[in-house]
Amino acid sequence: MFAALVFILLCIQPGHGQTCTEGFAYDHRARQCVDVDECRTLPDVCRGDMRCVNQNGGYLCIPRSLYNQPYRPETPALPEPVYPDPSGGGAFLPSPPRSVEPSYPRVRTTAQCILGYTPAEDGTCNDIDECETNSHHCNPTQVCINTAGGYTCSCTEGFWLIGGQCQDIDECRYGYCQQLCANVPGSYSCSCNPGFILNPDSRTCQDVDECEDEPCSHGCFNTYGSFMCNCDEGFELAADGTSCIDLDECSFSEFLCQHRCVNTPGSFSCICPPGYYVYEDGRSCEDINECDTGNNTCTTAQVCFNFQGGYTCLDALQCHSPYIEVSDNQCMCSAENPACRDKPFTILYRHMDLSSGRSVPADIFQMQATTRYPGAFYIFQIKSGNEGREFYMRQTSNVSATLVLSRPIKGPRELVLDLEMVTVNNVINFRGSSIIRLTVFVSEHPF
Repeated sequence: MFAALVFILLCIQPGHGQTCTEGFAYDHRARQCVDVDECRTLPDVCRGDMRCVNQNGGYLCIPRSLYNQPYRPETPALPEPVYPDPSGGGAFLPSPPRSVEPSYPRVRTTAQCILGYTPAEDGTCNDIDECETNSHHCNPTQVCINTAGGYTCSCTEGFWLIGGQCQDIDECRYGYCQQLCANVPGSYSCSCNPGFILNPDSRTCQDVDECEDEPCSHGCFNTYGSFMCNCDEGFELAADGTSCIDLDECSFSEFLCQHRCVNTPGSFSCICPPGYYVYEDGRSCEDINECDTGNNTCTTAQVCFNFQGGYTCLDALQCHSPYIEVSDNQCMCSAENPACRDKPFTILYRHMDLSSGRSVPADIFQMQATTRYPGAFYIFQIKSGNEGREFYMRQTSNVSATLVLSRPIKGPRELVLDLEMVTVNNVINFRGSSIIRLTVFVSEHPF
């Protein structure tokens, strides 16, 4: 059986209210659709060495050599009969040939079937399934679809026919997928970016709430297609973007705490040296007055003197001869005593504290004359204890002067300065002096 090219047109022909499919025309007399013989009505419908064969509702183009081949039915040859010879020879000579009908019924051969059909035993024509017998001429990229008397070549889903070839349709060009699209032969596949999952429609994507899986060590904030981790106060996000590491606040600045900074998980704390406590601001150090709190080791015979970061116990005043005690902090040498000649008239004992490394210059102590005499003038000077030249006296008036710190002093240290006030009266030819014995306690720390 040979293949044929079948042309089936599906246009609709109008006809006085009646329509017929392509290949048929409306017969007004018969009032029905009758077949159109395209082989006669259409010019050059088949080209080349092809001959047009009209079909019901269409036509076929088949090779002329095939169309002109005569049909020869194959009938079995009958044997020549043998008769006895009447002359006694024992056999009969064959009689002249004559037309004799067989004594058995002969099956008459039916008419030849048109192309695309094969004769059946009952004399009818059965359609040949060219697709099943693989007698079609479809391109390997096409799919064969059997039809009555022929077949058609089509493309599977996901392909379209271009130039006789089934070519893949790139569905990704038409935005079938919301995010990612991968074209595959005859189809396509949608996928989603990280942070999204594919919806049941296999085309659109929805955001994944990663925070439900608790990926962050502290806090999690879901975003469209992703998430962000945040850390509690005192922590910072690590390089992996999910875990939190402690923030060492103490490394930011050496001035965060007045004395020493101690880092703690998520925070920090300031500590102070002995003799101090952490102030309300949590950073400064404030002196503990051990004399007021009673947290000291002074006896009842001693006097507790507090200074920055500590305290000291002062023994009761002892005046050495020829001085006599006139108060709890003052010794006097009487002018009537010959041994007191050329000695200061009074020695007044004072105490003060000074922070280590205090900025300079700084006025730290003031002294002035308490008794004034007509015609007298006063000279203020440091008599002893200033071997390192850390101090000097600056006279501020005729009767007063100020002790000035000129160089920073590092503690802890204890200095004793004799500050002398010389009284000169040329009218009565008098010269005398008084001493303030100032003990300076320099603290260990600059606060």
